[in-house]
Order: sequence, then C-alpha cells, then structure tokens
Amino acid sequence: MDLGLKGKRALVTGASRGLGYAVAATLAAEGCQVAINSRSMENLSAAAKQIESDYGSKVATFPADMSDPSAPANLIAETIKTLGGLDLLVTNAGGPPSGGFESFSEEDWAKGIDLSLMSHVRLIKAALPHLRKSDAASVLTITSVSVKQPIPNLVLSNSIRAATVGLTKTLALELGGDGIRFNSILPGWTKTDRVFELLGARAQANGTSVDEEMAKQMEACPLGRMADPQEFANPAVFLLSPAASYITGVMLTVDGGMYKGTL
Repeated sequence: MDLGLKGKRALVTGASRGLGYAVAATLAAEGCQVAINSRSMENLSAAAKQIESDYGSKVATFPADMSDPSAPANLIAETIKTLGGLDLLVTNAGGPPSGGFESFSEEDWAKGIDLSLMSHVRLIKAALPHLRKSDAASVLTITSVSVKQPIPNLVLSNSIRAATVGLTKTLALELGGDGIRFNSILPGWTKTDRVFELLGARAQANGTSVDEEMAKQMEACPLGRMADPQEFANPAVFLLSPAASYITGVMLTVDGGMYKGTL
C-alpha cells in the first residue's frame, strides 16, 4: 500500500531513541522530510546520521527540552524555517518518574504536567497555523496504555497522560473541520530505554533481576513478549498518513493484547 507520505514534512519530538526514533526513521523510509528533536544534541546527531545512512534522506535536528515553556514554539518556528511548512506532527516526551502517590510533591506534579501534558499543548498550539495550510495535516500524540489500565507505581504517568488523551480527542472534535486529524497511540511494554529503566526500578525494589521482572510482566501479555519499537512505528506511521484519511479521534493500544477492556 502506498501511504501517500512522499514529500510530506514531519516533526517528531523525543526522537533520538526509542519510540520517537522508530517513528522518525519509518517516516523517512516512506519519503518524508523529517525533523527530529530531543534534549541531547549528541544523541540527535547520532540518530540523524543513522537515518540518513539507512534511507538517504537529510534529517534536520533541533535540540531542546520540551518541558521548557518557551521551547515548543521555538522548535516549531525552526522547523518551519527549515522544512518550509508542516504536515505531520508527532508529540512525544519521556515519562515522569515512577513512584507511589505519597512520594511526590506538588513540584513533582508540576514538572510531570509540563513534560507529559503541556509539551503536547504547546507544540500543537504553535503548529496549528502551519498545519491549517497542509492538505494532509495529521497529529499523533504518544501516550501509554496506562491511560486505559493504570500501571502500578506510575501515578504521575497514569494521571497526566490521561489528560493528553482527553486533549487529543477534544482536538479531533474541534479541529476536524479544519482538515486536521488527531490520534493517539497507547504503547504497552516495548523494548525501549524507558521500559528497561522501569523494570530496573522494580527489580531493585523487589530484590529480583530485570529478566525476572520482565518475565512476570509478560505473563499478562497474550503474545507473551515485549514489542519491538518498529512494531509501534508501523501503526503510528499509518495513522499519520493520508492512507488513514478518515481516521481521527482514535486512541489505539499497541500492547500485544495486555489491555483487558472491550472499549
């Protein structure tokens, strides 16, 4: 299937590794002009070099911390200056720290909100004037399966990412008439640094190993394994593409069937 992505201009945040990197690389493979962002210029440069080597397309890099209130608007401005416009926006950010409810201060909550909610809000708000000029405008927020099925010891992520899903659905309703689609992907346990950090914290707390914690977690997965980032990127890129032109307001779990609900 031709996804219709050749020549489309895309920005992916949190893209130097993990899920964001996999999405950016797959967009480049489909012929997109891609800009990527993360906090580390060193990691960004390595990611861009790998994508360029694999697919022969130039990748623009913009280091910035999306939890900084001024960073999203600056990033969008630099992306427009470089790419000449914007068709696809992927808002992705690292998750807040693990822990129980009583372990976090109000400052911790504020930092989590800036990272995992307001970064999406600010990026989308800055991008809207440019997305309105596109004939294939699409926004994908990356959240977590925890918004449907809370994950133990992740109260910040469970709570704040749920707000991002509410934002995504609301914008799909509000801005469909402007020709802009909004969807979200809710990943489950995927082989990323973030997931291995969480498993490491569990192992330390329980006096076990990462492998033991992974095995316990996978007992709840019908497919019996963790996902590879590419298995996340494939449906993400489809949702972004013109091939999914009548899909908006969808919160898609990519979790190997771990979510037990029917809705």
